[in-house]
Amino acid sequence: MMADIKYDVKEKFGVLAESAKGWTKELRSISWNGREPKFDIREWAPEDESMGKGVTLTKEELVKLKEILNNMEL
Repeated sequence: MMADIKYDVKEKFGVLAESAKGWTKELRSISWNGREPKFDIREWAPEDESMGKGVTLTKEELVKLKEILNNMEL
């Protein structure tokens, strides 16, 4: 059995996409299990009652991702 994971959403920065079922892919700042908040990209159910798998980034990793995205031709 998996241990309970506690999380506290500190800030919602924005929605990247929304599915037909109402789930949203968002960038948020989240504290996991009482630790220092990290940046998190994942899908959330309409009332935050459930979440999908995601990617959690430190500030340094987010800064590096921003640099990479800024240098990409999209």
